[in-house]
Amino acid sequence: MIGARRFLEAKIRLSGKTVIPCLITGLLLMWPSAEANCRGGEGLRPDPRVQKIVKEAVERERIPGMIAAIADGNGVRAIGAAGVRVAGGETLITVNDGVHIGSCTKAMTCVMLATLVAEGKLTWETTLIEVFPEWKTEIRESYHTVTLWQLVTHRAGMPANATDWWKYAQLPIRQRRERLARENLQRPPVGKAGRYHYSNLGYLVAGCMAEKRSGMSWEALMATKVFRPLKMRTAGFGPPGHPQKDDQPWGHVYGNNRWIPRWFDNAEALGPAGVVHCSVEDWAKFVSLQLKRPDPPILSRRQLDRLLKPTGEYAGGWIVTQRDWGSGKVLTHSGSNTMWYATVWVAPRIDRAFFAVTNSCDDRSHKICDEVIAALIELDRQTATKPNSRAMHEHDSK
Repeated sequence: MIGARRFLEAKIRLSGKTVIPCLITGLLLMWPSAEANCRGGEGLRPDPRVQKIVKEAVERERIPGMIAAIADGNGVRAIGAAGVRVAGGETLITVNDGVHIGSCTKAMTCVMLATLVAEGKLTWETTLIEVFPEWKTEIRESYHTVTLWQLVTHRAGMPANATDWWKYAQLPIRQRRERLARENLQRPPVGKAGRYHYSNLGYLVAGCMAEKRSGMSWEALMATKVFRPLKMRTAGFGPPGHPQKDDQPWGHVYGNNRWIPRWFDNAEALGPAGVVHCSVEDWAKFVSLQLKRPDPPILSRRQLDRLLKPTGEYAGGWIVTQRDWGSGKVLTHSGSNTMWYATVWVAPRIDRAFFAVTNSCDDRSHKICDEVIAALIELDRQTATKPNSRAMHEHDSK
């Protein structure tokens, strides 16, 4: 899993992109709406201009494959894909394929938690020991009063990870998560509660709180509270597709001067922190909750906005910062299971989201995704200023 601190400290190229305020309205007018995006028999069709950006990145960086997209509150506006699903194979990656989003799962977990808050099963100030009083004598006292909001904003003082995520594999998933949480909360805190320290373990504990109060597994909660209401039909857990098949892209690691395919993922217990896969189209449905939708299908606008009030620079599954190209406040996150790499930037004030995902991971992956998203932002800006851009897009999509 990739820690958020890396992205908080990074001097990313996107900070140099500027959108003149008078052009913001144009951004909303000149692209065809997502609802009008042309579809093939199995989903979205690639946009040639996005396709060109992605193809150039795949060829220049010599990575297996990539999918990138521009979206708004109605969904995907333009998308492209290039490369192959499995290195050494011939099956091309497509714009409708599933991708592994790693720690970008955290924002989805937070929305699910918000539904339980709305139902009165939890509050953001509910403490760990209120949900698990039976743990009082087993875990460190410093964790007793940690709140749900501190857990999801990485301010609970917990270690980054469990000592062994694969332990207790013989137990049912809910029992397994509770055993891992209890055992790892016997370890001393890495810092004082209230201070930032990125923690996948904290999201495991938050997931355990949701499971205890709801009586459902995290997976069942995600399916019923998030995926189904948003009609995210491709969403699931673990790597997309099936082993020994190339029906979906595989992740890749680099070794011996080549990309090595791996159909594998993080331990199931780590679910709340980062094991979701879905198509980019379905991911955009989720991200649209934070864009200009007056009638979100999950929660109220006030409840969704609560998730974006950061403690420091981290809110409910999102890094919150400022960018000129986004006309102010923007959200971002990246995620990786060490075989995939995904990055998303969301600009609510201009009703835009930008996605880049590669089915590979090495020390260049963040930079590659970042540069592709910068190119998408520039393409979006240029499209807004071209008088014939609507007609050009309609011609290209036919």
